[in-house]
Amino acid sequence: MKLVTEIIVKPIITEKYLQIAEKQKQYAFVVDKKANKYQIKNAIEKLYDVKVDRVNTQQYIGKVKMRNTTKGLAIGRVNRYKKAIVTLKDNYSIDIYKNI
Repeated sequence: MKLVTEIIVKPIITEKYLQIAEKQKQYAFVVDKKANKYQIKNAIEKLYDVKVDRVNTQQYIGKVKMRNTTKGLAIGRVNRYKKAIVTLKDNYSIDIYKNI
C-alpha cells in the first residue's frame, strides 16, 4: 500500500480552481497515475482531516512540443499526469496554502 504523500503529488493552484473551491468546495490535485478513486479519497481524508463526498479523475496525455534552437528544431513531449477533482462534504474546507 502506498503512502499518502506518494498518492497526492501536489495541489493545483490556479485562479480557476480557487474560485471553484470557494463556490463548490471542489479541490484539484495531481495524483499518482496508478491511484484509484478509493485510494485518493482515503489519502485526502488523512492528509487534510476532512470528509470527502466525491472524487472525479482525469488522465492527461503528454502533448508534443516543438521549439527552434541554434542547432535546428527540437521536438519534445510534455509529461503525462492524472488529475483528481475532490468534492468535500458540507462544513469542510481545505487550506491549500498551509501544506505546500
